[in-house]
Amino acid sequence: MNSLPRGRRFRTLAARLRQEIAQGRWPVGGRLPTESELAQTYAVGVNTVRRAVDLLVEEGLVRRRQGSGTFVTSSVTATPGSRPRLIGALVPSNTYYFPRVVQGIERAATAAGVQLVLACSNYDPAVELAQTQQLVDVGVAGLLLVPNLHLAADPEAHLAGLRELPVPYVLVERRPADPRPADPTSYVCTDVHGGGYAAVQHLNGLGRSRIGYLGRIGTATSEQVFAGYRQAVADLGLPEIPQAVARQPVWTGPDMLAYANALVTEKVRAVVCLGDREATALLPYLRRVGLTVPDDIAVVAYDDEVADLSEVPLTAVSPPKAEVGRMATELLLRRIELGAAAPVCRVVLQPRLAVRASCGAASGSLVEVRVPT
Repeated sequence: MNSLPRGRRFRTLAARLRQEIAQGRWPVGGRLPTESELAQTYAVGVNTVRRAVDLLVEEGLVRRRQGSGTFVTSSVTATPGSRPRLIGALVPSNTYYFPRVVQGIERAATAAGVQLVLACSNYDPAVELAQTQQLVDVGVAGLLLVPNLHLAADPEAHLAGLRELPVPYVLVERRPADPRPADPTSYVCTDVHGGGYAAVQHLNGLGRSRIGYLGRIGTATSEQVFAGYRQAVADLGLPEIPQAVARQPVWTGPDMLAYANALVTEKVRAVVCLGDREATALLPYLRRVGLTVPDDIAVVAYDDEVADLSEVPLTAVSPPKAEVGRMATELLLRRIELGAAAPVCRVVLQPRLAVRASCGAASGSLVEVRVPT
């Protein structure tokens, strides 16, 4: 705690005390340790303790009694087993992909009678750090976090820093890349690798064996989607077509045209695209080189944000975004209630395939993704 800026230490300590009250360490009517004892326990100064307790007094959680000490007058939860008052959620975007995740979070929080404080990092690690601390400072009992692990110089160190938070947290649509057996991180996320696999599997089932890949790199899901694509190509015994596999940070018009020409040369019959925007941008260039969708070439996108609005409605791998948000919220609330007794939970949800005109199959249905283990 001493590594925090001085102006934030008392708020962080207040959050930790608030959480321990919620967990029943000091029940209603119970007396808190003395300020000097708290200072020693949490390795902070007495003045930091005093300011933290002042904050809890203002909130009505504790009351000082002259000559007797400081006593808990109200629990963070109204009754044993009930919900906390306030949770926080930090997402990297409020315009693409995550609005539907937030919808799921909001519905679960509302159903539980819990207030939600929402923050956005805009894919900026520095903003993420500051927003996380601000959520702790306002007194949330727990956090739903979408950390920018793909932008961190050391993702493991980033995750280790989260473990120092004074409140429970659950990762949403993010997880450790290679968690150790005793990793304490709880998360709820989409099986992104399985989504990439399912796209190839679906196209192959339609008789399309020469399947290319177009996508971005440097995103939170880019490596997993591509790995799923590659595994499916290998598992299904499909031909590898290096000239039809293209990944780069940004796609321009000339890039798209060059790729479309490569598809003609290599007689490619289908393409998996990450994500919707790239797939939509590719369509006019396919038409420009004489390929019709889906007769000559089928297209499947990953994301399903705007896939249905394309000039040819796109078949898309559709992550269960709202369900991810709902389940993450319910898991967080459970972790808050159980405290240290809460088990670590790792929840991975399979996406579905929204079938539309771009693949040539009967459209208008959601297909369950079935990925071999």
